[in-house]
Parts: sequence; structure tokens; C-alpha cells
Amino acid sequence: MKPALIIIDIQNDYFPGGRMELEGSPEASLQAARLLQGFRDQGLPLVHIQHVSNRPGASFFLPDTEGVNIHANVTPRAGETVIQKHFPNSFRGTGLLEHLRAQGADHLVIAGMMTHMCVDATTRAAFDLGFSCSLAHDACATRALAFGEQRVPAAQVHAAFLAALNGLYAKVRDAAAIAAEFTG
Repeated sequence: MKPALIIIDIQNDYFPGGRMELEGSPEASLQAARLLQGFRDQGLPLVHIQHVSNRPGASFFLPDTEGVNIHANVTPRAGETVIQKHFPNSFRGTGLLEHLRAQGADHLVIAGMMTHMCVDATTRAAFDLGFSCSLAHDACATRALAFGEQRVPAAQVHAAFLAALNGLYAKVRDAAAIAAEFTG
């Protein structure tokens, strides 16, 4: 197995004071940073994904704002790959697939934000493209959602999406277990 780390949308707008604050974003970013350091230490491939909103009416990840920037806890270093996207699926309209194939990666370690949106879309797409995946549940964050009159707390949204991905689409574990397997 040749792993590559994919860090999805850990950007300032998802943190306290941002335009789309998520529950647990600071803690999740620290777990993602743990994975990032392990991949750096081992010289393994890694990719930072940055969402830049270009749709009319977008309210966060707007170009040329502080909120669109990748958070300091996982700041890319010089020479690290950063791929910008405009859709939830990190593969759509980007060079991510070609980059991963050029690196020889066949297993993706995934961390990021939001669990119910970009993490979900990217993990499912990765599986459909032939990658096996490990998803670090504690290196992801999301927010409460609503359906009709029902409000779904962030913890339940997070758990439901992780439960749906676990098994077929990814092996869902904590960052420590994933780090021990791939960078330990």
C-alpha cells in the first residue's frame, strides 16, 4: 500500500470567528496536524485541498479573504501540494486524481471539514476511483443541520456520516491509530 494524506478544507472560515464555524474545528485541526507531521516525517505524499467559493451568493471561502486561507494548524510548507477546488468533491474539476496517480498512491488517508459535505463527497469519489481509504474521524468536523422542523445536532450529523462511510468506502478510525499504521 502506498498512502497519501488528503487534508480537505481546514480553512479559517470554519473556526471561531469565521463565517461558517463548525463544532470541534480547533480540536479536529490538531488531529489533522498530527497526521500531517507524520506524513512529513516519513516523506510520504500529502495534498492540501483548499475550497474557494465561486458560486453566486456564496457567504464563506470567498476569494481574497482571511477566511479562505488554510488554517495555521495545518499550513502548507513550501513545496507541498495545494489544490484549489470549487465543488464538494475534491476530484471534480481539479488535478487531484492525476497528481495522486503520479505519486503512485493507492490508499488515501483523509482528514478535513465538513464531514457531511466535502469529506463525504471526496471519500465516496476516492472509493469509486479505485482508492482504499482511511478516514480519521477525530480529524474531521461538521455542524448541526436541519431537515424540515427537525434539528440534527453536529455530533449526530458527524456520527451518521461516519457510520455510512465506514466499511465499504473507508476504514474509519482515530488519527492516532491511522498514524501508527502509516507513519509509526
